[in-house]
Amino acid sequence: MKNQSIQIIGSGCPTCKKLFETTKEIVKELSIDTEVEHITDVSKLVEMGVMTSPVLAINGKPLLTGGGNSKDDIRQALQNNAGKENDVSAGCPCGGKC
Repeated sequence: MKNQSIQIIGSGCPTCKKLFETTKEIVKELSIDTEVEHITDVSKLVEMGVMTSPVLAINGKPLLTGGGNSKDDIRQALQNNAGKENDVSAGCPCGGKC
């Protein structure tokens, strides 16, 4: 997953911060060679067409939305999308499950 970026986008609320910290932890566990960026500019959500925060995205493509995601959800989303260049089911937050 090198040369890809992982973003957490949200207002900076406790749920956003928790997703950011949990994602950093899982990225380290999975030995993914990238940084996790926390973006608090909520206009990015509108650009993505997402109305629920926080958002876990790779290269600006939403993978998970909302605050109810478990560590397993986050881990699976990262594993399923590692190495995919800008192809996350045309940006669908379901990660290709729909």
